[in-house]
Amino acid sequence: MSGNITKTSLGQGGEGQTDWTRVDALTDEDLAQAIAEDPDTFEPDPAWLQRAMVLRPGQPKIRVTAYFDREVVEWFRAQGRGYQTRMNAVLRAYMEGVRKSHASPRHP
Repeated sequence: MSGNITKTSLGQGGEGQTDWTRVDALTDEDLAQAIAEDPDTFEPDPAWLQRAMVLRPGQPKIRVTAYFDREVVEWFRAQGRGYQTRMNAVLRAYMEGVRKSHASPRHP
């Protein structure tokens, strides 16, 4: 597999293979259809969310800048102190659910 890895630095190497003109032309409906047809799409139902547990793993965390829908952040904040930890727990539960459902090298 190591033969397939290419290292480049920012500003070096060739152009990517993404057709940005085609991507920019996609409508919201096109995107929704692509998401619906993607076998990796995971939409948790309310029962799944009820089973999600807030765990505080001893793993170190990293600071990132992320953008979420206003309604999502407001809902988590309304739950009280520790809302970011709960958001992390939901993301972790999703990650682990996907890992369990996809025994594939794409999802290590």
